[in-house]
Amino acid sequence: MNISIKTNDNKFSDKYICMALVQSGIISKEHALEIFEKKEKVRESIEKQKDQRSRKVTTGVRIINPTTIVDIIVSFKFNRADRPDLELDEDIIFKVLSKTWDKPYLKIDPLKLDLNLVTTTIPRSFAMKHLVLPIDVENGCLVAATSNPFNTEVFEDIGRVSLMPVKIVVTSKSDIIRLIDEFFGFKRSIAEAESQFDSSSVVDLGNLEQYVRLKSSDELPANDHHIVNAVNHLFNYAFDQRASDIHIEPKRDISLIRMRIDGVLHTVYRLPKKVHTPMVSRIKNMSRLDMAEKRRPQDGRIKIAKGDVEVEIRVSTVPVAFGEKVVMRIMDPDILFQGLDQLGFTSHDLKRYNDMVNRPNGLVLVCGPTGSGKSTTLYSTLRRLSTPEINTTTIEDPIEMVHEEFNQIAVQPAVDITFATIMRNILRQDPDIIMVGELRDLETAQNAVQAALTGHLVLSTLHTNDAPSSIVRLLDIGIPYFLVQATLTGIISQRLVRQICPRCVESFMIEASQLRNSGLEIKKEGQVKLYRGKGCTKCRGTGYFGRTAIYEALPYSKALRFLTTQNTDLASLREAAIKENLVTLRENAIKKLLEGITTYEEVMRVTWEND
Repeated sequence: MNISIKTNDNKFSDKYICMALVQSGIISKEHALEIFEKKEKVRESIEKQKDQRSRKVTTGVRIINPTTIVDIIVSFKFNRADRPDLELDEDIIFKVLSKTWDKPYLKIDPLKLDLNLVTTTIPRSFAMKHLVLPIDVENGCLVAATSNPFNTEVFEDIGRVSLMPVKIVVTSKSDIIRLIDEFFGFKRSIAEAESQFDSSSVVDLGNLEQYVRLKSSDELPANDHHIVNAVNHLFNYAFDQRASDIHIEPKRDISLIRMRIDGVLHTVYRLPKKVHTPMVSRIKNMSRLDMAEKRRPQDGRIKIAKGDVEVEIRVSTVPVAFGEKVVMRIMDPDILFQGLDQLGFTSHDLKRYNDMVNRPNGLVLVCGPTGSGKSTTLYSTLRRLSTPEINTTTIEDPIEMVHEEFNQIAVQPAVDITFATIMRNILRQDPDIIMVGELRDLETAQNAVQAALTGHLVLSTLHTNDAPSSIVRLLDIGIPYFLVQATLTGIISQRLVRQICPRCVESFMIEASQLRNSGLEIKKEGQVKLYRGKGCTKCRGTGYFGRTAIYEALPYSKALRFLTTQNTDLASLREAAIKENLVTLRENAIKKLLEGITTYEEVMRVTWEND
């Protein structure tokens, strides 16, 4: 095969694309030969799969998606020739081709797109036929994304319709198809729902600024198919973006959709206020909440299929100034149930924690603020400890994730099922391990201590800043010091830090003295090698991808027992804990900093309160 590229070659031909990838070092010549030898057979296989999928789609207009040489190359799942640790994917192929074509490449961040611009500039049928998507207006030019920048007639048509010159950027075909489906599908559902929702007859009882008009309400029913589609799009979008929470917030004139990704909230959509109430009603219907109750907070849950796994979504509604706000926490079993060695423990702290939870009785506390990963640690621990020979019972408010290996009890104050009342009765259920969601008050704490005294392993949480503070907190709640001495086995405290994106990680040097001046006690002298993310398509330019936990594990030793009295001094407890090799949250965060797992900024942000 002639591996040279000629200037008059068709730049979207199979030969041109393969040779461009070979010359850029992304694939080898051997791989290129294999692709050419097998491409027709692979093309037939891909088309057959597409045909099978399309037969399942009985409604709607299908996107025209011809099989290209890029689809064929991706299906081989080769490792990159220049980076054998990475698989050759569609994004890197189009990024390389864009350089060869002398066109700018853009990995589209859906969070930054304007829904109206994307869906109103060109018709949906046109976008689906030509696989092109308007994404921005820049200096008077319409920026259009495409995987084939050589359809000049298409871009001329878009320019005539938009009355703007068109700037072309290259992006992957799968991103174009997904965004056309998501944005046009979501927009269509919202628009149809809005048109059916006559705002002149709405009585917005939730908006504190609205006058109540004495007319009947014509709210959309929760089973309206346009609202159903819109909510389904919302969930699929959240799964695709790895969101942990979805916020639906009513404002004066709009409804705001925000998602928390890697611990940071991003604004995703600004929807017409007309569709807010129907969307909330649909979510209430799915989570079996009272749709008529709009003045009181409610809690519910939804179970949704995400690929091959079932995801639980915890739903909370609360009335705010302009209506009902909904927050949905996505409880992904792949995140909640992990091996303890995957959570972020150092070997030193993992050994200490295992020693605590492997005892047949005692009280083990997991401490940290809301959103610090306590539930993940507890669920992962229970899953490891649970066997057919052990009876594990949990008391939760609410149940984070339903798991058949545990006997899970939900707190329901309305029928007098509280932490305290359940703890009084749970000992008659012959438990071996008891997990109490939180030690909120004296009665709950007393029953937990009683369970630990009578030969049970009790796991629970406290909201404290560090491990030694939890001993003082137990005493403040009202537990006598001698019962703390008799039952407490150990405490771990934790936080979550964002991890550096592995795709764009880079190293840099910084003076150790500069770090020490900022409060990071680095034992090295001179220059220190640290890491950060440059920002890439995978992490949306943030430099971070995913999160990991930092811990401090504190066994309740004889020295700490001796210091636990009616007038316990926190400073003395901390001093004794450090003498017994307590590695603090800040010290463990610094270890992850030096190992290239997280950044200096994350260490300062997450552990500032421990200065």
